[in-house]
Amino acid sequence: MDSNLTRRHFMQGAATAAVAAGFAQINPDFLISSARAQSGKPMSFLSAENITGNWDPTAHTTLSQKNIEGFVMGFLTRTPMRLDDPSEVVYELATKIELLTSTRLQISLRDGIKFHDGKPFKAEDVKATFEYGAQPDRPAQWYPGPTETLTIETPDDLTVIVDTSKGGYPAHLFIFLAAFLPIMSAKDIAAGPGGPLSQRLNGTGPFKFVAQRGNDTMLEAFDGYFKGKPGIPGINFSFVADSTTRMLSLLNGQASIVERLEPEQVTSIEGNPAIAINKVVSVENKYLWFRCSKPPFNDPRLRLAAAHAIDRSLILEVLGSAGHKSENFVSPVKFGYVDLENYPAYDPDKCQALLAEAGFPNGKGLPQLEYITSVGFYPKTKEYGEIITAMLTEQGFPVTLTVLEPAAWNERLYHRPGGGPGHMVDCGWSTGSPEPDLVLRTHFHSTSHRITGLEDAEIDASLDKERSAPTLEERGKILKTETMPLIASKMPALSLFTSVMIHAMKKELEGLYIYPDGSMDASRKMA
Repeated sequence: MDSNLTRRHFMQGAATAAVAAGFAQINPDFLISSARAQSGKPMSFLSAENITGNWDPTAHTTLSQKNIEGFVMGFLTRTPMRLDDPSEVVYELATKIELLTSTRLQISLRDGIKFHDGKPFKAEDVKATFEYGAQPDRPAQWYPGPTETLTIETPDDLTVIVDTSKGGYPAHLFIFLAAFLPIMSAKDIAAGPGGPLSQRLNGTGPFKFVAQRGNDTMLEAFDGYFKGKPGIPGINFSFVADSTTRMLSLLNGQASIVERLEPEQVTSIEGNPAIAINKVVSVENKYLWFRCSKPPFNDPRLRLAAAHAIDRSLILEVLGSAGHKSENFVSPVKFGYVDLENYPAYDPDKCQALLAEAGFPNGKGLPQLEYITSVGFYPKTKEYGEIITAMLTEQGFPVTLTVLEPAAWNERLYHRPGGGPGHMVDCGWSTGSPEPDLVLRTHFHSTSHRITGLEDAEIDASLDKERSAPTLEERGKILKTETMPLIASKMPALSLFTSVMIHAMKKELEGLYIYPDGSMDASRKMA
């Protein structure tokens, strides 16, 4: 039987520890025992984001593919990520995770599991996944240190021991991160990034990857799933960039579930007896990311000036039910969250003082600045993008807003030599784990340039300090009183708000409850 671990037990540092899993996931029990599972009909999911075409789970940070991985791949644990208990987990491929010493973590594995290609699931697969996922050149490299800082032992086929003593950091960091990436086959990993990993998904989950044809990804039920074959014969994922098209597809019966509804769409369909709506404050913050590696935003005074030019309350008015106030770089369901006292509020006088101090009084002398956003994926990006552009312009920042459809925006999103396209980029960051470093270290440590390209030795030192704290309690204190305030004083990105996830689905899918990370808990039977 799967075990649950509560946040209270977790924070007390019990020997058996929880691990947070990744991104959007579904409890497969729903697809086996629910009324929907008995209907014999495929489930159609309309995604607001495109697929990259590379199926290697370490090769992307694309949420739409993480959704698909949640159905196909196996995870050591699953996590519902509730606001009142973000560290709750349910074991899946693992049956127990135990902290042996400060630098040694033992994972006990479930027996009798098979990958979709028939290979038995063993400790070697967990070892290979951890070592591959820790390579610094992987776009989704999430673990506390690179491969050479880890020693991973497999005493037998069902036991994995992670030793972090070479890296000089505590093993408790893997309490949050050990199951963040789905478990891949050691055989697939041995073929390298250009092999089967990039061509298809091969997991242990309830559905098998069949094919990707253009914007459509097809899955089919896996006969050998350890909890039993799902009653639903398949799931079809389709990328539909336009939110109106997604909603109309749901209303006319072509889609089973759609994501990222606009607030006014929710109002228009709330009374429809055939449709269920789910709204929840998420783990995703939306940010105005500054290109910190090129002028003018390589100067933190210019970044702070821009932050003080923006009245975030006006953005929340535009968002309505799709936004929640944010005063930190991470969502309230993240470990270490606190409302930061020095988080920049709207203050034109401070904006002007910082512009003058940086040598650009009233904005005179600033180059033309490009602010890049998307349309069709996140709610109201164009509308609040226009408001931000107007507020910055009012304070002397010469800003041009570029609005792109999701695929083109995705292509311009990340840092590259020279600093990346534009000067500011709108983007959210959703990570289905309480681990704050999935935001903080990913974006603000010099070893990971992701979007901002930031290189700041003082921030690096503080992030290293909080990561190396001997206990979770000490780490939380450092995050709240040192690291997060320090980042706020240099403002490499402005968190505009915390997203409210809005999904709509056929009434028969009402039991498919969606949690703050976008994960789907379908364990309850539908009416």
